[in-house]
Amino acid sequence: MTTTLRIKEIKCEYKKNPLGLDIKKPRVSWVIEADRRGMIQQAYQIQVSLLKGNFVNPIWDTGRVESDQSIHIEYKGPELKSRTRYYYRVKIWDHFGGESDWSEIAWWETALLNSDEWEAKWITPNPDELDPLLEQVFLLRKEFDAKGNIESARIYATSAGLYELSLNGERVGDELLTPGWTSYDTRLQYQTYDVTNQLVEGSNVLGIALADGWYKGNLTWLEKRHIYGDRRAALLQLHVRYEDGTEERIGTDTTWKASTGPILMSELYDGERYDARLEKTGWNGSGYDDTNWNGVIVHNLPVNHLVAQENWPARVTEKIHPVSTFVTPSGDTVLDMGQNMVGRMRITVSAPKGTKIVLKHAEVLDKDGNIYFGNLRKADQLVEYTTKGEGKEIYAPYFTFQGFRYVKVEGYPNQENGLPLENFIGEVIHSDMELTGEFECSNEMVNKLQQNIVWGQRGNFVDVPTDCPQRDERLGWTGDAQIFIRTALFNYQGGPFFTKWLRDLKADQRSNGSVPFVIPNALKDYISTLWGDESYTSSAWGDAATVCPWTLYLSYGDKRLLSEQYESMKSWVDFIRVQGKDEFLWDTGFHFGDWLALDAEEDSYFGATPEHMVATAYYALSTRILRDTASVLEKQEDFEFYSKLLNGIIANFNQTYITETNQVIAQTQTANILPLMFELVEGDVRKQIAYDLNDLVVKNDYHLTTGFVGTPYLCIALSENGYHSTAEKLLLQETYPSWLYSIKKGATTIWEHWDGIKEDGSFWSDDMNSFNHYAYGAIGDWMYRYIAGLDLVETESAYKQISIHPRFGSGEITFARAMHHSMYGKIVSSWSINNNEMTIEVEVPANTTANITLPNARIGDIKESGKELGISEGLFELSQFDGEVKVTVGSGSYRFVYKES
Repeated sequence: MTTTLRIKEIKCEYKKNPLGLDIKKPRVSWVIEADRRGMIQQAYQIQVSLLKGNFVNPIWDTGRVESDQSIHIEYKGPELKSRTRYYYRVKIWDHFGGESDWSEIAWWETALLNSDEWEAKWITPNPDELDPLLEQVFLLRKEFDAKGNIESARIYATSAGLYELSLNGERVGDELLTPGWTSYDTRLQYQTYDVTNQLVEGSNVLGIALADGWYKGNLTWLEKRHIYGDRRAALLQLHVRYEDGTEERIGTDTTWKASTGPILMSELYDGERYDARLEKTGWNGSGYDDTNWNGVIVHNLPVNHLVAQENWPARVTEKIHPVSTFVTPSGDTVLDMGQNMVGRMRITVSAPKGTKIVLKHAEVLDKDGNIYFGNLRKADQLVEYTTKGEGKEIYAPYFTFQGFRYVKVEGYPNQENGLPLENFIGEVIHSDMELTGEFECSNEMVNKLQQNIVWGQRGNFVDVPTDCPQRDERLGWTGDAQIFIRTALFNYQGGPFFTKWLRDLKADQRSNGSVPFVIPNALKDYISTLWGDESYTSSAWGDAATVCPWTLYLSYGDKRLLSEQYESMKSWVDFIRVQGKDEFLWDTGFHFGDWLALDAEEDSYFGATPEHMVATAYYALSTRILRDTASVLEKQEDFEFYSKLLNGIIANFNQTYITETNQVIAQTQTANILPLMFELVEGDVRKQIAYDLNDLVVKNDYHLTTGFVGTPYLCIALSENGYHSTAEKLLLQETYPSWLYSIKKGATTIWEHWDGIKEDGSFWSDDMNSFNHYAYGAIGDWMYRYIAGLDLVETESAYKQISIHPRFGSGEITFARAMHHSMYGKIVSSWSINNNEMTIEVEVPANTTANITLPNARIGDIKESGKELGISEGLFELSQFDGEVKVTVGSGSYRFVYKES
């Protein structure tokens, strides 16, 4: 029997045909499709050529390589050249003797591989002619001639601030909020654009709109400005290649002109004011008279810290029409988008010149039905548009985004007669990641919870993993990111997203190894002023330095990133090691502890679990991760050192925090969760702590009391220690506090507080009450891994070896399905119960294996795809163990049916 083999997907550095890489040894991955079960790749061949259709003389040909590796194959050919497109293709052989055809031809294109290739200069408007501190968005233009038939053209561009490009009057690209937010002092992304089809022979015009953005705009609740600099600036280099083989470069220099335009103000928190009467029609096209425009000067900024685009760019990924419009009891005209979203409103209007339309964005209504702005704090989230009065006008803000479901509208023509819904569109904006996960089950409220988790991730993954998208914060809080990352990487392809963010974490990490609360570190000296340098960090927050790269490695097998972050990980653990009274406990300094836990004292954000217990538990977790990383990277000396350190931490944790009765000294839910999750206890101690945890939940009538630290692990700790039914009842709890309580209150995203809206309709507070805050959405990780049963085996990263182990609790959930598109392809775990008959369906991608656990089963009662269960093609091992049947399978689709025993 032969196998039909096909390369289904082929990618370079997580992306299909990436334009503008500065990675000198890019990596290739592919997904295999096979029609025969149990397929394992036996060998591969990669060819790379400079000519798309000609691989007769490739610049690199691996030949046949005996290997089952199909992800992250590093290019090892001749040194790559800048601004060059490389075409590649792959073929494979399987262990059955089958051979695939060559894959489709894919490509990557390099950007500027060396900083000395930047000939353009940073430019900013001449401060003697144009005040650099103006709120107005600057316009920059340059007219030039293209002198022949154009073969190709690329723009490489970035800014100090946010920018938008145009060429000959048309927008360049669809990316938003470029160049993104990085640790600007050390790392600044630039973008690459293919403008071959926009450039014309003869006269051309480049235009740049330049706003404050994260670089110098208003950030944090402290209203800090100019965090990275007090001048906006732009850097652009256009490379034109003509058909006759000649090349030309046009860059930013002192020949450019500058002015202001219709955008009077654009801030990330406060919104945008746009006066269409001030539009400079044709400013970015040929023939425009810029005589009265101002000059520019060269701005002294470096180019040696520029990096090509790493993250997925932010884009408009979906458009939503409002579901209704209504007038509130206080008389406000409001649009309801039907979904708490992040992005912007696009409006269409025809009105007399000078008509001012104001949109103010909010997440919820108060108990009286009025639109509620209190939780925005100092963020205005206000968009103001003034018409030019020349027929139909269409506008959406350029350099800002809002978090909202409701929009208060003022000044729209005839709005007293109702708003025309067709003239308002909500444009959803986030980093344009590939959706890789799905989950559904028989409980519709849980399905809504899953939708809310995904919407929360979309809204808070706007170039950095923010804590909230609406108030005067929107910062990359490290604790939130490490808590949610495993859920995040199931839902979306987050390789580029977290690679970029972790490089910023490494860049902003202090010389003593401590990690700031937020990355990029917009708070800077604020925290150290409050608590002193030694406290400029917190357990569970700084542990993002270890948890996030390790989770990326587990999910994607990204050993290169793990190696790249290793010194950062090591520095973090070594920092902790010198903080305590001895090297095995972290019993000093400030910590957030179990932040926002419900067992906190009145008017406190800090949970009742001792903060230094939390700190030492996380110290053990990070040390364990570092030890395991040293093993993966074959750093034997470090492996041995951190193994001993871990053993010492565990011993001292038990001595300090476990009583003679095998109980945790603090009887909170979180205090019992952490020793179980972080493998700090074993044997009778573990059994007692698991019993106590379950008892605390049951005695609280199946309600949680956990905060940021305990919540992600609560259900996992229960399920892993024999109390899965309790975990399921927690998930299905509908009364406060619970995940489903907010859904009953109409939530369409995850809330920051369990009681953001109280039973009587009042609010928890104005101070810190986001209704789009993904942290508690970390329950998704448990749902996918324990309800649907789709997981990875940690000894084999990237789902090379899969675990399928659905768990059944109280019987209230009768169906569940999870799908994850891994680096190797699509994985599905699906089960249903009907009249005690169990059906479990599994899809395993080619070049992987899966360990399947069939609960409450006996081998003789099971049929697989209609046949008696037994060793067959694709089904390698079979065993009975304590009422469970364990099956090891290769790739393919499997359907197990049996009566529960």
